[in-house]
Formats: sequence, C-alpha cells, structure tokens
Amino acid sequence: MSGHSKWHTTKRHKAVIDAKRGKIFSVIAKELTLAAKSGGGNPESNARLRTWLLKARASNMPTDNIDRAVKKGTGELPGVSYEEIVYEGYAPGGVGIIVECTTDNKTRTVAEVRSTFTKNGGSMASAGAVAHAFQRKGQFIISGDAISEDKLMEIALDAGAEDVVNHGDHFEVLTSLRDYDAVAKALDDKGIKPDSSEMAYLPTPGTAVPVDDTATAQKILALIEALDNLDDTKAVHGNHEFGDAVQL
Repeated sequence: MSGHSKWHTTKRHKAVIDAKRGKIFSVIAKELTLAAKSGGGNPESNARLRTWLLKARASNMPTDNIDRAVKKGTGELPGVSYEEIVYEGYAPGGVGIIVECTTDNKTRTVAEVRSTFTKNGGSMASAGAVAHAFQRKGQFIISGDAISEDKLMEIALDAGAEDVVNHGDHFEVLTSLRDYDAVAKALDDKGIKPDSSEMAYLPTPGTAVPVDDTATAQKILALIEALDNLDDTKAVHGNHEFGDAVQL
C-alpha cells in the first residue's frame, strides 16, 4: 500500500473512530481481557498487556474500565470468553482484505462479516486465499509535525525498529512483531503519540493491487469502513494501492 493511500485511509478511519469512542473502548477492553488471560495481569511481565495499556491511555479510556477489563482476564471478575479470529475476503477490484475480529460468538461474527462483504460488492474467501499477500509488521503512523526525522530515527531504531520511512506529511515506522512493544514504549516515553499504531497486515512486496479508478476506490473504502464499524472488528487491512489519478 502506498504511503499516500495508507495516510488517507488512516485519517479516514481515525475520524470514524473518534466519532465512535465507545467502539474503541470496547475493542481495547476485549484486548486487555485477552492479554491478561493469556499472560497475567502484570504489565511488567506481559508485553501484550503493556502495549494495550498504552493504547488505552492514549485513547483516554477511563481507569475503571481498564481495571475491569484486566480483572476479567485474570479471573478476578466474571466475564465472557473471547476468541480472536481472522477472516479473509475480496473488495471490488480484486483487492485482498484481512479482517481481524475479537468475539464471544463466532457464529454471529462470521455472519455479520459475510453480510458486510456482500452488501458492499465484495466476497468472503477461504482461509489462506488472501493471507499469502500480507506480512505481519508492527506499524506506527506519526505526523510529520510531531517530530523531526532525525530524532524519530534515533528513538525508533535504537528501540529496535526495522525502518523509518518519510512520506512527506507523515512518517511510517516499521518493526518486527517481536520489537513492536519496545518501540511503542520508547515512543511513549518520549511523549510521541502516533496517529495509528498496530500490529498490521501489510502487503507483501510486489502483491499490492493497483486501483486507478475513483469509483472503485470509493467502493473499497466504503467496504473497509463498513467492516470497521462492526462491533467485533478489531482492524481491517487491504492490499490496495491507489493511483495518483484517484480522487477521494
């Protein structure tokens, strides 16, 4: 995915997210519960929990909500049992889509995801049909106004980042999954708040699908937004690359 396309999509999703803060809190609460269940309630020894605590604070999630979510994971409070599921599909134009979900009802979630694909001109795919076109990476999107390139490179690379890419109006920091937590903590320690931070599915080099038609691009973004809006969705990733002629 090109930097321009990713930045546009990130800003678009951030606007939706800001308008639906309750959804964000729900996503984070589920992830805190899962993290605490799998690795315990101590963030010092549970890197996954520590990362989601950083996101909770960055989202201004109330402390009581955070504490309840963690205690549900450790068993100190009763709670539902969540599982993580990844669905694959295609958007208009043949673009591959990965949908990450956290759910307490797999039957409900798959029905909702399938229906959303269908209603927006896409289709579900079997496991593995799309995944080969993606690689898992830690990814941070940081505004170009937030920090200088040299300073960001110093902080990120020292913390273990693989690369810092300057896209003009923003920076993209890429890490291995193993080093994501360390880079997230290093940025937080320096007061740098990314516009987006996630363990993302990024297009494998050479697999991005070019989209040069504005109408198709708009349909792709409409599908991604609709999937994003589902209660059980954690993140949506596409391997599209919008051409310069696309007007969004």
